[in-house]
Amino acid sequence: MNPPTFAKYVFWTAAVWGVLLLTPLYFVYDRIGVADQPPITHPGFYYGFLATALAWQALFAAIGSNPQRLAPIMPVAVLEKFGYAITVAALYAQQRMRAGAFLRLRPT
Repeated sequence: MNPPTFAKYVFWTAAVWGVLLLTPLYFVYDRIGVADQPPITHPGFYYGFLATALAWQALFAAIGSNPQRLAPIMPVAVLEKFGYAITVAALYAQQRMRAGAFLRLRPT
């Protein structure tokens, strides 16, 4: 697989995956506080994060559409994806976040 084809696959996958994971969060604002206390008290931060994260998915799709033209922005886009994963891993390592707490939306 040549580099442009690989980049198309990776960035389109990242875009679709991000949209699939982020979009449902618009509809579970109240349930998150029940599943993982305390409740969210700043809806502007919550919805602002979602809007910003979804905007990044549009960038991933744009890169996937033309990776050669948008190659200079690829490192920043990769940093965006890994930055969140590293942050979650660090919070978990510090026992400030439970495994899967950011995905579980109903109490057990």
